[in-house]
Formats: sequence, structure tokens, C-alpha cells
Amino acid sequence: MKLTLRLLADVGKALKSLDLYSQYNPSALSIKQFIDFGNNACEEKSFYFLRKELPVRLANIMKEINLLPENLLIMPSVELVRSWYVQSFMDLVEFEDHSGKTREVLERFCKTLINVRNRHSNVVETMAQGVMELRDCDTVDNTTENSLQYFLDRFYMSRIGIRMLINQHTLMFGKDLPGHIRHIGAIDPTCKIGLVVADAYENAQFLCDQYYVDSPVLELVSHNGVSGAAGRTPIESAYVPSHLYYILFELFKNSMRAVMEYHADSDNYPCIKVSIVLGNEDLSIKVYLRNTTDSSLTVFHQWNECTKGYYINLLCKLHQ
Repeated sequence: MKLTLRLLADVGKALKSLDLYSQYNPSALSIKQFIDFGNNACEEKSFYFLRKELPVRLANIMKEINLLPENLLIMPSVELVRSWYVQSFMDLVEFEDHSGKTREVLERFCKTLINVRNRHSNVVETMAQGVMELRDCDTVDNTTENSLQYFLDRFYMSRIGIRMLINQHTLMFGKDLPGHIRHIGAIDPTCKIGLVVADAYENAQFLCDQYYVDSPVLELVSHNGVSGAAGRTPIESAYVPSHLYYILFELFKNSMRAVMEYHADSDNYPCIKVSIVLGNEDLSIKVYLRNTTDSSLTVFHQWNECTKGYYINLLCKLHQ
């Protein structure tokens, strides 16, 4: 009985905290800010920032989840995702009154972040399963479909931001090992874009060769247009290599499948062309896929440097 009352009290406190934290807006952070902090990293400062920032981000997206259609909220997979977010929120708000000056608190906070990250490792698949469950048992009209797509875009972007913050802290202050000695957390200050493109292509090509016994060739073109740089100087930029790899790997898989299936009766497959162009203010990666349908798909993955900050813009256009 006492345990039940204690649990109810904890849940009631968490709901009050949820309303409070959801009133704040998440902090907008640039890659430059991550790098500047990482160069003079202080675990105590990171603790004080994250113990508020992460609950704010969780509370905001949880409020949006609660606004979803009732017939989606009752889907088993969506209920499971909601329970993960509630538990993670409760785990983090426990630290709101703790001091970051003790080693024990900092270590426990780092372990909590790792637990939160592990708990949410299957969020993408589980939420997608919830949407599929809704479609299997109910009719989804165009208005609801568009609303769901809008929510999912925001939901997954929120997840990326939360995982980025957690990874930066655990890589710099925990037992997680960074990918390379020059990395600042998950960020490579001199990420070699061409090598990431080639790596993503080769792994997608391996899968394509296994399934179709052949694959389209990659045509990679780079141009460094920065003032004072030679046109073909290798292009580098501060970025998270794993994020860029994941995007390109998925694009290459889809592109290769389109080429192989559209040209199934041909022995001559058109190449997949990738152009990397670095200017004084922005860097763009364009993946061209031609002669697969009446309209060819061009995908632009572009990020710009604005007042020394970075933003991501992913555009997909059909060129007639």
C-alpha cells in the first residue's frame, strides 16, 4: 500500500514537472557551439545544462504526442513509446535539485543518460509500427495522413537533437570512446566529406551486389570554391560523420534499387553521380539519379554556415 502511494506521488510530481518544463523552448545549438564547448569541456557545466535542457525537450515532444488522434494513442506500439518518454523524463527530473560538484552525482547522471539512450534505441521502428497498426485497423484520410507526417518529422528531429546532446556528454565525460582522437564528442571538426560519401557508397554497393549480382558505378565530382583554395582540394567540414553516412547510405540503397529494377533487362546501368561543392558560405552534396523513370530524382543535402552556425536542409525535387 505504501509503495503504491509512493508511486502515485512520484507520477503526480512528474506530471506537474512536465507541465512546467513544456512551457520552455528548447535551446537552439549550432555545431560551432558544440565545438567551442568541447574545446574547453567542463562536466559540471554540461550537467547543469542537460539536467534542464533534456527534460525541456522531452516535455515538449510529449505534449505533442498527447495531441495525436485518440485512435493512434491507443495503439500498443504508441503506448509503449509514450511509456519510454515518461520514464526517461522521470529519470532526468530527479537531478533537478542535485549538485554537480560531487563525483557520485556526475557518474550517476552519465549512467542515466546511457540508460535513456538505450531505452529509446528502437523508438523509430516502434513509432512506425504504431502508425502501421492504425492503418491496419482504421481508415486514414489525407488530412490525418498529412498531420501524422508533420508530427513524425518533428518527432524524429526532436529525437536526433536529444541523442546528439546525450552522445556529446557520454563521449566526452563517460566511458564511451570517441570515433577518433580528433573528434569532439561525435563531431569531426575536419570531416572529410568525400571519404564519407565513398564509404556509404561501397557499403550500399556490397548489398546491391549480393541481391542483384551487379551495381551502378559511382561518379564523384568535388569542387572546392573557397577563396584561396585549389578547385580540387579535398573538402572538409565540421560535422557528425555518422549522421552524414546514414543519410547517404540510405540514399544510395534507394538509388541503386531504382536503377537495377528500372534497367532489369539491360546490361548497361547508368551511373549514380554525386557532386560535392564547397563555397565561402555553404556546402552542398547533390545525388543525381537519371533515366530511372519519366522524371528523374535529384536529392540535395545542403548545410550552410550562417554567422558561424550550421543548419541542415534536405530537399528532394523532381526534375522533368
